[in-house]
Amino acid sequence: MGAKWQADPAAAFARRLGKSSHELMQTSGNASCPDVWELENGDVAVIGTDLTTDYQGRLPEGVSVDPGERLVVIPRATVLAAKPDIPDE
Repeated sequence: MGAKWQADPAAAFARRLGKSSHELMQTSGNASCPDVWELENGDVAVIGTDLTTDYQGRLPEGVSVDPGERLVVIPRATVLAAKPDIPDE
């Protein structure tokens, strides 16, 4: 069994996956979220709306939000725009 995954807070942003919120016309002004980024170590950072509290009492069985984690929601268009940039392996 492999080691438990842990996020590396020192990993730098490497590249945006997909298009910016401005390109998708999901924001106005200087706001730049939601967004999906690949980090230099290959992990993915997601910037979205924190809805942990809203979903906490209605998570599917077997799903949990552990201490130190947040449930973040992003628009479908953001995920679809990122899909071509996400490698198969």
